[in-house]
Amino acid sequence: MSDGSTTRRWLSAIPPDWSLRVTRPAHDHPDSLADHLASEPDSALVARARGGDPDAFDVLVARHRRTVYQVCFRFVHHHEDASDLAQEIFVRAWRGLARFKGDAAFSTWLYRIAVNACLNKVSSRGLAAEPLDDADRFEDPHAEPPGAGLRRAERATAVRRAIGALPERQRATLVLRLYHELSHQQIADILGSSVGAVKANFFHALANMKKILGSEP
Repeated sequence: MSDGSTTRRWLSAIPPDWSLRVTRPAHDHPDSLADHLASEPDSALVARARGGDPDAFDVLVARHRRTVYQVCFRFVHHHEDASDLAQEIFVRAWRGLARFKGDAAFSTWLYRIAVNACLNKVSSRGLAAEPLDDADRFEDPHAEPPGAGLRRAERATAVRRAIGALPERQRATLVLRLYHELSHQQIADILGSSVGAVKANFFHALANMKKILGSEP
């Protein structure tokens, strides 16, 4: 981020930790004010961050880091890549705060940055088509019959490969609708399209998934 004398550590909900450098004002916030920041809405934190308060942005990162990571993971299918990409997204958000006018919710704006970054990443490197390697390590294990876990992992891999084979708009719509349970209007705001276009993309995405997966449950 910008040059400064203090290195901030933004601890990810899932390791590895993030270490980013931001500009620190002349006086640190007292603990009481830092605690107060955690209860403030996103809009107030954004206003503080735009005024040069890195503590306010830290709270925004802590509040949204898991969601951003999950969006990234659904696109790149690999923990390390998703963690690195999530960090990059927050760097972009910090640098772009001056351009955030508050016309949409901060979370919507952050989703937009995340989706664009993810689509650029998978387009340039073809990560979306890669099979999962360690994704199932983050699934909660449950007792199940022998072989069931392997079959479940194979099905999960097949589904993620199918999602990776979808056109970009369909892929983004499907991820945001199914995995993040966003409304059609929210997705339209994120993708900069209409509700009708989102519905159409979702319908075509499901149809294409059915074709790709065939008899897969």
